[in-house]
Amino acid sequence: MQDKPRIEPRLNADPDETIKPQEKPTAAPRAKSEDRAPASTDRTPTPAQRAPASADRTPAAAGADEATRAAAGHADAALQERLKQAEQAVQEHREAWLRAVAEADNIRKRTRAEASNAQRFAIESFAKELLAVRDSLEAALAADNTTVEALKNGVELTLRQLDAAFSRFNVTEVNPQGEKFDPHRHEAMTTIESDAEPNTVINVLQKGYVLHDRVLRPALVTVAKSKSVES
Repeated sequence: MQDKPRIEPRLNADPDETIKPQEKPTAAPRAKSEDRAPASTDRTPTPAQRAPASADRTPAAAGADEATRAAAGHADAALQERLKQAEQAVQEHREAWLRAVAEADNIRKRTRAEASNAQRFAIESFAKELLAVRDSLEAALAADNTTVEALKNGVELTLRQLDAAFSRFNVTEVNPQGEKFDPHRHEAMTTIESDAEPNTVINVLQKGYVLHDRVLRPALVTVAKSKSVES
């Protein structure tokens, strides 16, 4: 319940003056938020305040963007050029590789053909040398009324032709009479007790021949052995 205002008598009051009740003091009105804005600690500039600075940076930003685009364009052009050069290099290497493969194949075929020809015609020159020997033998057989002495002379001549052909192609005769038995060049057919040193060739049944250091045919020989001691 609210208290009623007290009315105090006033001395020497005007009888015609109306006495009004005493009013309560009212509180001061609150300040509006707009009035308190200057006291705020927020210092963020307003769009109007930022406008001049933004306007000042625009040409520089535009220049930077243009420079960035130009640099990107140059980088792209350089990359395209390098890619073109790389593709060209790959094409050149591929062509070189194909040429090398073709050349290697040609060399392989040529080598195979030469090896085949070498095997087939390895004795071509030696065969030509033997043709003269055959001609001499045929001439000796075709001769009429030939004496033994003439036939012997013809055979000796033919043998000399054959020896000359052997010499030109490094075919050497192996005649180990009286030599030490060599199992690499000699083939012992039998052994005989002999006064000769044991393991000595005392008889050559068939001569051998070698081509350079390769044995074409071993010499067939008889080898001496020690005599048995009689009891």
